[in-house]
Amino acid sequence: MNNLLFYDIQNYLDKLNKISKTEDEDLLKEMEDLASRLNFPIVNRSVGRFLYLITKLKKPKLVVEIGSGFGYSAYWFAKALDEGKVILTDYKEENIKMAKNFLGKANLLEKAEFRVGNGVEVAKEYKEVDIFFFDHEKSKYLETVLQIKDNLKSGGLLIADNTLWHGKVLEESPDNQTKKIKEFNEYMFSSPEFFCSLVPIRDGVLVAIKL
Repeated sequence: MNNLLFYDIQNYLDKLNKISKTEDEDLLKEMEDLASRLNFPIVNRSVGRFLYLITKLKKPKLVVEIGSGFGYSAYWFAKALDEGKVILTDYKEENIKMAKNFLGKANLLEKAEFRVGNGVEVAKEYKEVDIFFFDHEKSKYLETVLQIKDNLKSGGLLIADNTLWHGKVLEESPDNQTKKIKEFNEYMFSSPEFFCSLVPIRDGVLVAIKL
């Protein structure tokens, strides 16, 4: 797929998102505008809706995010939860404070737990996790899955954002960070412990079920 066609498809998805309003449309727009102003990386609306759909289908009791920023992805998880909680982690207290504010505006605080610190170390505290969501330092994805995979229950999902890394995974001489992402992707697809798919929404979302 050439770049022009790729961006045309992304633009088409953006248009579809705009005609599908949510009850928290103003709040989502506020979060998206903040991300734009600060040049702060968040999953976009297409990925958010995808996470919501997966959560509705999976019906998890425990979702643990490794890298939550100011709570955009957590909003979609929490909004879809029938019961249970999403654990937000970020090493910056300021981000967690903003996340708490945004989820409070959406009346989702009872479905969230907020943790400041190293997301991987925090995640290791939780057992029998239904969904792990990776959106932290990309070069550490493989290292992270090796540390937390035993905390994911059988039939649980591991979801990782940015696994196409702006198309850099196709480069013949990738930089070190891209190499690490490729190693993670290849590990997940070759591991007998997981069954994976990589969905080319936005920057690529890897979804794996633990066998």
